[in-house]
Amino acid sequence: MCSFKNILKSKPATHIISFLFYWYVRFVAFTTRFEKRDINVFYDNVKKHKGVIFIAWHGRMAIAPYFWNRTSKLSALVSPHHDGQLIKGLLNRFGIGTIDGSTNQNARRAAMSLLHELKTDNSIAIIPDGPRGPSLTMSMSPIYYAKTTGKPIIGLVYSIANSKIIEKSWDRMLIPLPFQKGIVTVTKPFFVSKNSTKEELEAARQKIENEMNNLMWKLDKELGIEHIKKGTMPRKRTATKD
Repeated sequence: MCSFKNILKSKPATHIISFLFYWYVRFVAFTTRFEKRDINVFYDNVKKHKGVIFIAWHGRMAIAPYFWNRTSKLSALVSPHHDGQLIKGLLNRFGIGTIDGSTNQNARRAAMSLLHELKTDNSIAIIPDGPRGPSLTMSMSPIYYAKTTGKPIIGLVYSIANSKIIEKSWDRMLIPLPFQKGIVTVTKPFFVSKNSTKEELEAARQKIENEMNNLMWKLDKELGIEHIKKGTMPRKRTATKD
């Protein structure tokens, strides 16, 4: 007999949950009084550089797709696990393409697909602290794509007043409520030289991570959201048979 947990992971359930998730995100985003700071930096760079490497933190990615203006193609890297497939359903409904891949599964194929998108003047989206964490800690992945293609990295952060922080989640996911005040902003574009040394690549990674976090903490403070610490890790997945 199938357990309730397995039923929730079935394709029909995943489709229904992602459908409800999408409409909740749209409703919250539509009713939030967003102050948009420098958001046009993102759109202008997509047009100017014919594609960017778009990043957002795992705990702040739910509303991020709402700000994609669909002026060109955007493809996001998603985990092949159940959680990733829920995100896939959300992104697809916002007109964002998806590429399945993770550290263990389809990694090489996913990397080649992302590079292809950038080299054909499309944008890609990466959650640089997921799905393995640590939270609010940027992986080298966006740096690699920026170094290889010359495309800029731009991060998006947002905060919404009176949101609930899920303390038991490793990424301290922010769950917003409708009819609140919100602020959304983006980082400046970061470029990585093809001739960068290992030390320079690490310095660039740290610089982008710091700007993403400092912007997020600044917005949270303005809107009365408690300070979120970085560096938490997800629970280890229990091995299951396919």
